[in-house]
Amino acid sequence: MAHHTLKQGYGQLVERLNRFPQGATPSELLFQILKVLFNEKEAALVAQLPIKPFTVNKAARIWKLDETRAKKILDELAGRALLVDVEQDGAHRYVLPPPMAGFFEFSLMRIRKDLDQKALSELFYQYITEEEAFIRALFTDGETQLGRTFVHEPALSDENALHVLDYERAGEVIKSASHRAIGLCYCRHKMQHLDKACDAPLDICMTFGGSAESLSKYGHARLVDQEEGMDLLQQAYDHNLVQFGENVRRDVNFICNCCGCCCEAMIAARRFAILNPVHTTNFLPEIDEHACTGCGKCVEICPVEALSLVSANDPSHPKRKIARLNENYCLGCAVCVRNCSKDAILLKSREKRVITPLNGAHRAVVMAIERGKLQHLLFDNRVLFSHRALAAVFGVILKLPPIKQALASKQIKSRYLETVISWYEKKNNGSPKVTGEEPKS
Repeated sequence: MAHHTLKQGYGQLVERLNRFPQGATPSELLFQILKVLFNEKEAALVAQLPIKPFTVNKAARIWKLDETRAKKILDELAGRALLVDVEQDGAHRYVLPPPMAGFFEFSLMRIRKDLDQKALSELFYQYITEEEAFIRALFTDGETQLGRTFVHEPALSDENALHVLDYERAGEVIKSASHRAIGLCYCRHKMQHLDKACDAPLDICMTFGGSAESLSKYGHARLVDQEEGMDLLQQAYDHNLVQFGENVRRDVNFICNCCGCCCEAMIAARRFAILNPVHTTNFLPEIDEHACTGCGKCVEICPVEALSLVSANDPSHPKRKIARLNENYCLGCAVCVRNCSKDAILLKSREKRVITPLNGAHRAVVMAIERGKLQHLLFDNRVLFSHRALAAVFGVILKLPPIKQALASKQIKSRYLETVISWYEKKNNGSPKVTGEEPKS
């Protein structure tokens, strides 16, 4: 019986991963990846862990082990970056991160001898690039996505700068973080093992806050001060890398410095452009067709192929070309603006501001609603339900637009939720406040 339970561990782990909004599409390749990262016993144990952060005591009770043994297992998993351990409300807690952005990346954020990183890279490449189902689900399910683009700050004019809020600046995230840690870029490290990497900097993947503290504690990343963090950001700007970070306004956990050739977010932005897999900035480049010489540098440098050269339709110069923007593909990163030697590209504000979730909890709830997984956040059957957690989740739901409140109510089929929403609407004269409103600049 015990042997049978262990063999079922990987299947249970896959089911556990897919209860969270950012899951992992089941396939033989996924099972191969998990077998590299977890042994069978670990998979069975991790499959029982709650979605929400938990204590050693909680894990010990779930596993029916004493706390000393449970802590040893948890610390071993955290030491391999399969769990993240954080200080929360004065207590030491653990959390199982999603595969991405999470333990897939963490496995390649430093050179390791305990893993066959070349074999793992090949599996990741096949699972994410060739099999496609996982990356499509990760970046295109629902309207609210995992990540967003940060504007290329050196390209901002004085006028643009007036319209950029602090959370839209990568530099401000670096400066305000409680902890900053740097590791290897997962995407380029993976491509390096496949002999497909570009020459962009490798040691430049940024994590912040509790994630940075945990990863650095176990040697998966190194802590840096504000000055070095800003130096690395400048290095990313100099190499025309795009800043792709967590889609939240507060407590951003990561910023990747992405190239168009290796980085999965940029590849997804090209492959699934019409589905808007990455949230854009609040800017669009505007091309001055009279000043544009058609040199093509902006076309070459755009990581998502949003620019192309077209005929200028100039009767006096029939062969003249100019750059043309496809606004549906553009991330608004502004890398093209800084690289135009003729100052023929300027930034303009988008007509409609992009809404960014307040924090990770807000984003998780909205993503869960959109993906039909809210019930997993509410009724986590691996742990006794907390009325405090229930109140927190409902607090987020009550600030959603009415259409998403209706989706939430339908998903969990809760009369209590319907009653609370109705009460809240009456209290607020039928107009629930929408979380995601931008603070006044």
